[in-house]
Amino acid sequence: MREVRIGQGFDVHRYRSGRLLRLCGVELEGEIGLDGHSDADVGLHAVTDALLGAVAAGDIGEHFPPSDSRWRDADSRIFLAAAIDEATSRGFDVVNCDVTIIGERPRVGPYRDRLRHSLAELLGVDVGRVSVKATTSEGLGFTGRLEGLAALAVFLVGQRNA
Repeated sequence: MREVRIGQGFDVHRYRSGRLLRLCGVELEGEIGLDGHSDADVGLHAVTDALLGAVAAGDIGEHFPPSDSRWRDADSRIFLAAAIDEATSRGFDVVNCDVTIIGERPRVGPYRDRLRHSLAELLGVDVGRVSVKATTSEGLGFTGRLEGLAALAVFLVGQRNA
């Protein structure tokens, strides 16, 4: 690889009863959902922003503005696929992705393998290149008060040899 780049993404959504929780492209039955213009998948939103940032291609809001009704309740896998296409068109491939879910719920441990495999499949890489972990905020802030869920992602891409 000629060049490597790193990108960082962050997203947050408030909880919303009566809505299915989607996290890293996986529907988590029995968990409280998140409010947002699209499906509010904080994991995929953070990953998408991290990838777009790594290739200096703006952010998710620029590509998929919440003011555009086309993205109402949209599946966030669409956003990540577009970011992958953007990175690929600029000559970059995925090296690895690391995601941290920040909140008191859901407990990520029981879902970790499903989340990692989902992200790996969406990114087209071996699951060994994808990490998903979680932390609470020890009862502090909006996540600690169970008002919402946040995600932080770091993405490494490598430019293909010419």
